[in-house]
Amino acid sequence: MTTSYTDYSRNMMMDGDIRMPGKDKLLQATEDRTDSGLDSLREEDYNNMLKDMQNLSIPMEQNIQDYEPEAWKMQANEDGDTLLHLAIIHEDKELAVEVIKRSYRDAFYLNRQNNLHQTPLHLAIITDQPEIAATLFEAGCDPEVRDYRGNTALHIACEKGSLHGVGVVVQNCKTRLSPLLQYTNYNGHTCLHLASSNGFLAIVEDLIRLGADINAQEPCNGRTALHMAVDKQNEALMFLLLKYGADVNRVTYQGYSACQLTWGRSNLQIQQHLLALTETSLQYLPESEDEDSSESESEADDEYMYDDVCISLCPRMV
Repeated sequence: MTTSYTDYSRNMMMDGDIRMPGKDKLLQATEDRTDSGLDSLREEDYNNMLKDMQNLSIPMEQNIQDYEPEAWKMQANEDGDTLLHLAIIHEDKELAVEVIKRSYRDAFYLNRQNNLHQTPLHLAIITDQPEIAATLFEAGCDPEVRDYRGNTALHIACEKGSLHGVGVVVQNCKTRLSPLLQYTNYNGHTCLHLASSNGFLAIVEDLIRLGADINAQEPCNGRTALHMAVDKQNEALMFLLLKYGADVNRVTYQGYSACQLTWGRSNLQIQQHLLALTETSLQYLPESEDEDSSESESEADDEYMYDDVCISLCPRMV
């Protein structure tokens, strides 16, 4: 059986269609994955997994040394999705809650990752089910686990612009929030970078108030959120960042301030505002040595050309 699968980063797979979890309609291919292999588990296998759960008792305590997962917890489809992954993807809230209840404090199962390194918490945020995410937190899931792009659940919520997703993570991770705000994904982006790049101002403000480093720089090129505001020509984001003390004189690894990046862009209000706040030496683009060199070479070529013409016209000058 040939089936179209997509990942939640909306990368198009096989036939280019994306199937939304729990839905029967196909959407045009976009950027983020919302499906982790919905059709790869046969209905018969799915029903068998449900039967295995029946009449099971919920252990009050688990001794890690003696722990042996129940048979149904070891089952997964070809995409690595367990029964809990699938229940969340299919938005079967009743089943998801029951599975979580039967996995209370079972870190192995609650944090189990599929082939894309997605945990049930990742999928709960992706599918906008904050109540399932809250239940996972109550059962003891780990919010610091990363998916194949290096994203925690909080990264995903910020990238999606999910206020509910951000809220449920923040409320349940108060003692672990500081490292979550500092973590970068495999592209070097913090949660603040993702929210800023996508223009989610309410989330940007919340993250800053919670302690996110407003001047954090991408490891690849050294851009801050303020540089991103200029790149995106997002005037409202610029004013918000400046309100909370963004450093206008912070430069990228190539040595460019946010103000210098405004040259050649259309929004003059952004440029004029940053010009008034930025140090003089960082207001204008530096003269390019390459341009000076090319101009000198051009002038030299002109001189050689002039000499050649003169020689051809006046051989006696040689």
